[in-house]
Amino acid sequence: MEREPAGPQPLWAVRKTARAPREGRPGTAGKRLRMEAPRPWRPRDTQALLSATQAMELPRRDYHVERLLLNQEQLEELGHWGSAPPTHQWRSWFQCSGARARALLFQYLPILAWLPRYRVRDWLLGDLLSGLSVAIMQLPQGLAYALLAGLPPVFGLYSSFYPVFIYFLFGTSRHISVGTFAIMSVMVGSVTESLAPDDAFLQDSNTTVNEAARDAARVQLASTLSVLVGLFQVGLGLVHFGFVVTYLSEPLVRGYTTAASVQVFISQLKYVFGLQLSSRSGPLSLIYTVLEVCWKLPQSVVGTVITAVVAGVVLVALKLLNDKLRRYLPIPLPGELLTLIGATGISYGVDLKQRFGVDVVGIIPTGLVPPVAPSLELFAKLVGNAFAIAVVGFAIAISLGKIFALRHGYRVDSNQELVALGLSNLIGGIFQCFPISCSMSRSLVQETTGGNTQVAGAVSSLFILIIIVKLGELFQDLPKAVLAAVIIVNLKGMMMQFKDICSLWKANRVDMLIWLVTFVATILLNLDIGLAVAVVFSLLLVVFRTQLPHYSVLGQVPDTDVYRDVAEYSEAREVPGVKIFRSSVTVYFANAELYSDTLKQRCGVDVDRLISRKKKLLRKQELKLKRLQKKQPQKQAASSKDNSFSVNVNAGLGDTEINNVEDPKVMQERAEDELDTTEASSQEDAKAPDVSTLKALGLPQPDFHSLILDLSALSFVDTVCLKSLKNIFRDFREIEVEVYMAACHAPVITQLEVGNFFDTSVTKQHLFATVHDAVVFALQHPRSRSVDPALVTKL
Repeated sequence: MEREPAGPQPLWAVRKTARAPREGRPGTAGKRLRMEAPRPWRPRDTQALLSATQAMELPRRDYHVERLLLNQEQLEELGHWGSAPPTHQWRSWFQCSGARARALLFQYLPILAWLPRYRVRDWLLGDLLSGLSVAIMQLPQGLAYALLAGLPPVFGLYSSFYPVFIYFLFGTSRHISVGTFAIMSVMVGSVTESLAPDDAFLQDSNTTVNEAARDAARVQLASTLSVLVGLFQVGLGLVHFGFVVTYLSEPLVRGYTTAASVQVFISQLKYVFGLQLSSRSGPLSLIYTVLEVCWKLPQSVVGTVITAVVAGVVLVALKLLNDKLRRYLPIPLPGELLTLIGATGISYGVDLKQRFGVDVVGIIPTGLVPPVAPSLELFAKLVGNAFAIAVVGFAIAISLGKIFALRHGYRVDSNQELVALGLSNLIGGIFQCFPISCSMSRSLVQETTGGNTQVAGAVSSLFILIIIVKLGELFQDLPKAVLAAVIIVNLKGMMMQFKDICSLWKANRVDMLIWLVTFVATILLNLDIGLAVAVVFSLLLVVFRTQLPHYSVLGQVPDTDVYRDVAEYSEAREVPGVKIFRSSVTVYFANAELYSDTLKQRCGVDVDRLISRKKKLLRKQELKLKRLQKKQPQKQAASSKDNSFSVNVNAGLGDTEINNVEDPKVMQERAEDELDTTEASSQEDAKAPDVSTLKALGLPQPDFHSLILDLSALSFVDTVCLKSLKNIFRDFREIEVEVYMAACHAPVITQLEVGNFFDTSVTKQHLFATVHDAVVFALQHPRSRSVDPALVTKL
């Protein structure tokens, strides 16, 4: 069955032949593209496709593509184009059925979906070992990170139990270990120390600090902050706002966490040297803290420094031993737990606090605390910090979760993860926990020790519960310097991110600039303001990059239908008489004017000046014509006086009047002669060239007759872009250059139609499926220029 080609005018078919690499030229393939007269279109059946597939196995592989030259109008007719039916997804939100209720229950409570399918024999042992290993790490880190948050250590244990168990019920990632995290703790610490500084709790003539009142105030601040963070995260998750984390690029997150690790390191110096420092917050607070540490170094407690150094050396040695014996150990050596147990025993036996002045953890209450309602009065003070902590915590958790999900072949729901973290913080805040996220070091341990599901997190939380209820008081003599050493040693991974500067310098210097600006802003302006500055800078940089795109004049790669930048491809040649222009980004209000100006510049023609000169000359001709029209009635009046006249003669006795008038026959002959003259002159005017053309006006003509705009990079158009494209058509037509568009995506074409871009002057016949279609059409239909037919045949 044959099908006639669409379209009223004769079109051209394209045949492309690809040859196998010739001998002596490995890795190269010759392509021949030529134009032929249109042939009837024949659909390829299955057998033809199979034979073509088998032919590709032969040493010589040929393929032929024959199709009509298509503009957008013909393409829509050929492909039966129609706008996609609108999807009203919001209607399903209000539908009520048993299946929908079940799906919502499984979506927001994932444990009901995966727990019934839990493979006990295959997964239980690995989850138990993994949960125990994570709990062993969770214990010292929980105690240490509570100090970072400016809270008593026991609240780190609470934050290692409640949120972890809540995430076990609502989370979708099988391998991340939620709980206390250094970055989150230092962000919380900046809030608690700024809103509840030591200076506000001085007593005994302003010499000592009422630690009980200070700790109570800070606990209330941290728990209220956790509730507010949870509300933000749950709210954003329910409205499917998980994509907000996409605005935090990887260089931004890594630069931010590196700066936060520096802040963590500096915040622990007071515990390493046993110093009493002033509480500071806000811009440049980190710089002032470093200066104060340097100023008070002579006041360091020697016993505290030695304790911290010894604990740090032991921790590093155990970590190196773990790396060496990783292949032979079923689970890593619990270096941090062993260090804490050893340090606690030595501190208790030697009495480091009384004999050497080493500060210890102090009383750790046993048992769980009752729930406490958050302070609503503090919401206004904490809202900004809460939003920043919510976004950073989610960004860290979802990035790690997606890494593990990709590695193990399952899917993580970003919106549900946001809800799970929010509920963990919300419920944890009611039980006096501070905001949490996930830890990279613990997550890696959970994965490498055989963790398969969220059961490992539940096991670790139950182990922490046992410590809170029964074993917490055993760590009362633990030196705070040891906890500081644990924190500093665990910063190694984030400190290694300084290597990003070298790698980004080689890979992408714009990303390196984002990394550096984020790092410097966070160091100088503190964590909350630094994050805001980093996000704003990153978004502005995106806008700035769209305002400085790469513009190209395209040429044809020999013997192909491929068009590339003539500045980059030495063999690419511009098609004579045709100028092809392309932008690397979409055109919108921020760069539409730049697009138009660069187009006129790259074309090699001063379009605006040429149009201005043309208008001036046309105005002069118009004025000259008006003067001639004014003179013409005067000449006609004079000629009428010559044709008929009267003479009055005074005869003295009587008046004699002589009227000399032409004979009617003579007048008729003269009128016929004038009519013939007018017709002849009108025919001569019709044959004469148009006086409004550039050539007739004596102006230089462009060396091309057609301009093709490659719009393949456009992802959307706005009203400014539509006006700019309209102006391009108008201006280039003024200088006798026809404009065509090519390679537009379907959504962009729809936006062009909605914006009433197409009219009688610019139709869909000016829009082509590919650049090559536009080039061939332009060569076949030049605007009052002659084109070599051999060139069309060659294409």
